[in-house]
Amino acid sequence: MISAISAEPDPAGSILFVGRDAAGHWLVQGCKGQLEGRFISHAAAWAFARAECRGLPGARIVAALRPLIPAVSFEPLRPDECAIDRAA
Repeated sequence: MISAISAEPDPAGSILFVGRDAAGHWLVQGCKGQLEGRFISHAAAWAFARAECRGLPGARIVAALRPLIPAVSFEPLRPDECAIDRAA
């Protein structure tokens, strides 16, 4: 069976949130957890979000009203943790 592929964007899946976490870091997060970035400034976060939206037809950027919760911790590694040599 072949399923039809819709050319229309998923309106519920194309939202990027721009805001700060509780520690004050600027973040951009996708609503489905598919994207997260940390930035040095408000302008850098918004520029990234705008660039990402160009590749997502129908995408929207929303300013977060509450602090965002990072999916990736920014805390230093504990002595019992190890980091990978490079990102995936």
